[in-house]
Amino acid sequence: MVDLKEDERLDYLLAEKLRIIQSPSVFAFSLDAVLLARFAYLPIQKGKIIDLCSGNGVIPLLISNRTKATITGVEIQERLYDMAVRSVQYNQLENQIRMIHGDIKDMPETLGTGKFDVVTCNPPYFSTPPRSEKNANEHLAIARHELLCTLEDVIMVSSKLLRQGGKAAFVHRPERLLDILTLMRKYRLEPKRLRFVYPKHGKEANTILVEGIKDGKRDLKVLSPLYIYREENQYSEEVNEMLFGKQ
Repeated sequence: MVDLKEDERLDYLLAEKLRIIQSPSVFAFSLDAVLLARFAYLPIQKGKIIDLCSGNGVIPLLISNRTKATITGVEIQERLYDMAVRSVQYNQLENQIRMIHGDIKDMPETLGTGKFDVVTCNPPYFSTPPRSEKNANEHLAIARHELLCTLEDVIMVSSKLLRQGGKAAFVHRPERLLDILTLMRKYRLEPKRLRFVYPKHGKEANTILVEGIKDGKRDLKVLSPLYIYREENQYSEEVNEMLFGKQ
C-alpha cells in the first residue's frame, strides 16, 4: 500500500518494473529523465552515485536496477522530496536509495568532497524569467527555471562531489551547449561524450546529453543521434526499449 496525497497517482516505470508517485500539479517526470538515466555511465557493482535536482526521485529509481551502487538523491522542494521518499519505500529500495531534503549547494559540505563516482542531474533549463512570466505554480517554476540554482551551481557542485576520474552526466537544451561545455571545463569536468536528441528525422535537435570526467583528458566523442519518434509518430525502437523494456 502507498499513501497518496491530493491529486497524486501511482504510475508505472514499465522497463524497470517499478512504480512512482506523480502529481500533475506538483511534478511529473519527462522523457528527459529517462534519456539521462540510460545515457549515464553506471558502475555495475560497488560505487556511490548522487542525483542532483531529483524531483520525485525518478532518476534514482530508473538507475537502481542497472547498478548495485548506493544512490543518493537531493531535492530542495519538500513536497517533491516526500513523494520521492514514499516511492522509494513503496519499491522497497531503502537499502539502495537515500533521499536528502536540501539545497544542492550545501551538499559538498554536508556529504564531503570527492566522495562520489557518478553525478547525474536534470537541472532547471531556463534562466530566471521576469516575475510576470514565471509559472504560476511554484513547484513547476522551481523545477523549470533557475530560481534556486543556476547551471553554474550544478556543474560546480558536481565537480566538488566527484572523485578524480568520476563522471558527471547532464541533460539540457542545445541552446545552452556552449555554456555547459565552458562551465564543465572551468570546473575540471572534461566533456567526453555528447549526444544530440531529435524529435524525429528532419527536425532540429531539442535535447542534449553530455558526460564529463573530472580531470579527464581532452577527447570529446559526439555519439550517433537519438531520434524520439519514427515518421509515423511512434517511438523509435531505441526509445521504445528505454520506456517499455525489450519486447
